[in-house]
Amino acid sequence: MSKMDALRAMREAKYEAAQKTSQKAGAKAPQARTRPPVAPPTTTPAAKAKPAKAETSDEPAAQAEALCGHRNMSGRTCTREHGHAAKSHRYSS
Repeated sequence: MSKMDALRAMREAKYEAAQKTSQKAGAKAPQARTRPPVAPPTTTPAAKAKPAKAETSDEPAAQAEALCGHRNMSGRTCTREHGHAAKSHRYSS
């Protein structure tokens, strides 16, 4: 008997033993557990209130010249306009 034949025989023996114990324990298939119902999220008056705007609307020039602000690993920030279409960033030195 080769090593592979011995391994195959052991595997088959384990499988048969598992089948016998599962039949003794019960022929029923394990039932899927149902999740308990989750309460709906509570809404508080503070959550419904609209957040205050971070920038004021009286400075349109500052909004137009807003920078991208992306930072690279060395800490430099991108000097392109906010939301630029270019794939690469232009970092200041």
